[in-house]
Amino acid sequence: MKRATYAAVAVALTLVLMKAGAFWLTGSVAMLGTLLDSLLDGTASLVNLFAVRFALEPADRDHRFGHGKAEALAGLGQSVFIFISAGYITYESASRLITPEPLSRSLIGIVVTVLAIALTLALVAYQRKVVRETNSLAIEADSIHYRGDLLMNLSVIAALLLSGVFGLAWADPIFGFVIAGFIAWSALQIVRNAGDQLMDKEMSEEDRDRIKQVVAAHEEAVGMHDLRTRMSGANLFIQFHLELDGSLSLMKAHRITDDIEKEIEALFPGSEVLIHQDPAGLERVPKLLRT
Repeated sequence: MKRATYAAVAVALTLVLMKAGAFWLTGSVAMLGTLLDSLLDGTASLVNLFAVRFALEPADRDHRFGHGKAEALAGLGQSVFIFISAGYITYESASRLITPEPLSRSLIGIVVTVLAIALTLALVAYQRKVVRETNSLAIEADSIHYRGDLLMNLSVIAALLLSGVFGLAWADPIFGFVIAGFIAWSALQIVRNAGDQLMDKEMSEEDRDRIKQVVAAHEEAVGMHDLRTRMSGANLFIQFHLELDGSLSLMKAHRITDDIEKEIEALFPGSEVLIHQDPAGLERVPKLLRT
């Protein structure tokens, strides 16, 4: 995760320098849009760098569940900057649509954009690998930015071709609007994902069913209830009540519980599983907790 944040900052800095030069030479509002997006990506990646370092700190006396939600807070912070960027690009595009300006040296802009696509593709591939291995929200949020950049860079090439080569001055601001829309959509995805973590949203029903199937497959488990799950950064917490035959010895009940814990942890690597044993039939469990 740390290496992914370093890579993102390095790529963002390289893209900013390249696109700043291309905007200065071409004057394209579409290029300005992708330049601003790269600036914000760099800022967001820098925030992620510190957030990930903090989130990976082990649990301590004041934070028994660790520091994983720092990733969600960082994601919300990123979304504010992204919305501001989308608003500014929309404003610039509207101005250019009202007062069109011809582009110059569009070929330079196209070359720079192709290089940007190659760098971004390499970064996104690496980030997706890290997300698969760690389930990191902060890295996923960063990856959403850069995946959007791929589409934006393609639209910049189209804008430069239509405006600079074919003389269609209206194409540049129109693509600027499209880019602003992509940026705003990315911000909404980040807000949604961060909100899910901060509000302790449950795992999907499919994953919850997989947990239930583990319990149901154990011949000595009578049932389960009060299944609760939540994410904190890359950490998944699972807890529930396991119903066992009340005549079992404490040692045997402990062994059964350990077996089930290990099976669930194998299904969800890196998860923390907490199981409370109940004598079957002792509690009247509400229907809601049975699900």
